[in-house]
Amino acid sequence: MWVLVFFDLPTETRTERKTASRFRKNLLDDGFAMFQFSIYMRFCASRENANVHIRRTKNSLPKKGKICIMQITDKQFGMMELFHGQKEVEPEAPSQQLELF
Repeated sequence: MWVLVFFDLPTETRTERKTASRFRKNLLDDGFAMFQFSIYMRFCASRENANVHIRRTKNSLPKKGKICIMQITDKQFGMMELFHGQKEVEPEAPSQQLELF
């Protein structure tokens, strides 16, 4: 499973910028990687593991802005076509993660 978090957060005031930065930092601390500036993704070994990270993300939602959390399978993620300019690039393979229970 892949968990993707899409967001559009206000950044007009200093407080809003700080809140947006804190939200991005929380995603990074939870193992998400930046796909684009407002899209973060994380590979999860199972649906149960994905639900844990979704719950953590929901617990750190800012009061303002738009946030979308989407789950897709590894197969669906593998069908994504990525381009840098007009040059097609291969998607990154999921990183090996060791989880301790």
